[in-house]
Amino acid sequence: MKRILIADTTREERERIVAESIGKIDAACDGCSPGLIEMYQDYIDGRKELREINMEFNARYVSGMEGPEKNGCDWVGRT
Repeated sequence: MKRILIADTTREERERIVAESIGKIDAACDGCSPGLIEMYQDYIDGRKELREINMEFNARYVSGMEGPEKNGCDWVGRT
């Protein structure tokens, strides 16, 4: 099993883990990838484990707590 804890990884490895998990962020997507990268920035910077970030996200989703607003999709209308 691949190690993903902050103590077991370098910043560069954490950047790669996030990028590989999200997929090719520069390709034709729905415009959400930059927000996902931002969501995991605390992990990349070594401040929070992935588990903590995912638990916080799920808590907001389940409870209905207000979170960042999405004002549209940059991808809509591109050819």
